[in-house]
Amino acid sequence: MDLGFIDSKTYNEISIGDIATTEHVFTNDDALAFASISGFRAVLNSDEQIERAGGEQPYGPNMWCASLISGLFSMNIPGPGCTLTDVSLSFHHRIRVGDRILVKVRVAAKDDATGKIRFDCEAHSDTGVGVFSGTAELLAPTAKMRWSTLPLPRVIVNNTYRHSLGMIARAAAKTRVKTAIAWPCDEVSLGGAVQAFKDHLIDPVLVGSETRIRSVAEKMHLDLGAIAIIDIAESRLAAQRAVELARKGEVQMLMKGSLHTDELMSAVVSREGGMRTGRRISHVFALDVPSYHKTLFVTDAAVNIQPDLETKIDILQNAIDMMVTIGIDHPKVAILSAVESVNPAIPSTLDAAALCKMVDRGQITGATVDGPLAFDNAISGEAARIKKIKSQVAGDVDLLMVPNLEAGNILFKELQYLAGALAAGVVVGARVPVVLTSRADGELARMASCALGVLIAKPAPELR
Repeated sequence: MDLGFIDSKTYNEISIGDIATTEHVFTNDDALAFASISGFRAVLNSDEQIERAGGEQPYGPNMWCASLISGLFSMNIPGPGCTLTDVSLSFHHRIRVGDRILVKVRVAAKDDATGKIRFDCEAHSDTGVGVFSGTAELLAPTAKMRWSTLPLPRVIVNNTYRHSLGMIARAAAKTRVKTAIAWPCDEVSLGGAVQAFKDHLIDPVLVGSETRIRSVAEKMHLDLGAIAIIDIAESRLAAQRAVELARKGEVQMLMKGSLHTDELMSAVVSREGGMRTGRRISHVFALDVPSYHKTLFVTDAAVNIQPDLETKIDILQNAIDMMVTIGIDHPKVAILSAVESVNPAIPSTLDAAALCKMVDRGQITGATVDGPLAFDNAISGEAARIKKIKSQVAGDVDLLMVPNLEAGNILFKELQYLAGALAAGVVVGARVPVVLTSRADGELARMASCALGVLIAKPAPELR
C-alpha cells in the first residue's frame, strides 16, 4: 500500500492461505453508534446497563463484531471493489464494553468457475475467549483498482442523555421539592410542571389564572388532581405572589411559566418583597455537550449584562457553591477572555487576573481557578500544551465564566445548536433556586433544569 492509496487484489493475485487481521477496543460510543443505526436501544443507558450487570461493563451487540470483517475485506483482501455475497457466522460469547476484539480472515478456497473466494473468519477477545467463527464468500474485482485513503471521519456520538439523565435520576431520588410555578398558562409550561410532578421531582403550586390553567389542562387531557392552584388574574401579580411564597418559606423553588423572564426576575430582585440575599443574583447553565467528557457549566449568560469586578466575585462564588452542593468537589474553573495573557486594553483579562489572585488569597473559595484563558485553551489540554500554557484546569474544566452576558449567550447557544448540547439552567444567589426555561426548550431540557434546581434547593426549615 502506497502512502495515501490502497490497491485492490484481483482474483488471480489472491492465494489460499492469505490472511488479514484487525483489532479494535469496543467502546460505549461504538455501542451507541451501532444503536443509532440498528435501533438496538438496550445500550443507550450505560449506567443502567452497568447496574444490571452487577457493576461490570455492559454487554454489547455481537453483530458489531461481525461488521469488522467487512472492513478487513474492503481494506485488505481483496480490497476496494470487492463484493460480499454470503456470510455464515456462529457466535460463542457475548462482548462487553472495554473488550479488545481481534478478528482474522483466511482464504480457504477459490472457485475458478464462479470467481468466488471463500474465507474462514474468526474473532476472539484479548483474553482468548472466542467471539465468533464461520465463513464468508465474496467476489474479488476483475481489474486492479486504486482508491485514495483519507483519514476516517471522527464520529461524535450525540448522546445528550448521558449526564442529564443521571442528574434527573439523582433529583428524583430526593423528596419532592415544593415549587411555585409562576403563570403556567400555556401547554409547554403547564405540561412541564405536571411532568416534573409525575417524575417525582416537584410538588407544584400553580400560581396564575385558574380559568386559563384548567382550560389548558382540559385541552391537553391533563388531570391536575390535587395539585394546588392559587388563582391570580395577571402574570405580573402571579410572579409577585410566587416570590412571596418563596420568601415566606412556603415553597423551596420557583419555576418560570409562560410569562416573560423579566416579569419574574423583576419580582425576584425587587428590593421590597423580593428574594435578595447578601450576594448578587446570577445564572448558571449546565450543558450536556456530546463531545465533552462531563457536564460543562457556564456563568453568567442570562442575568447580569455587563458585570463589573465586584459583581463577578459573586457570580463566581455563586456558581462554585452551587456545583459543590450538587457533588462536584473543588471544581475547575476557567475565566474566559479573548486571549490568555493579561492585557490592559482588554478589561476582562484584568478582571480574570484579579479573580485568580482573590482565589489565591482565600477571598473566593472552593475551586481551582485559572484565567484569563481563551476558550480553546480552557477546553483543550492539547491547545494549551501547544501554546505552552501551564494550567491546572485546561482540558478538564468544569465551569466556564464568561466576561459578559453577550459572550455567554452566544457561547451556550453555539454549543446547543452546533454541538448538540442539552442546556439546563437555574438562577442562584437568591433565597431559593429559580428555574428559568426557554420557550424553545424540549421536555428533557426542562426536566434537567428542574432537576438542577431540586438538587440545590434547601429543605424547608433551612429557609426560615
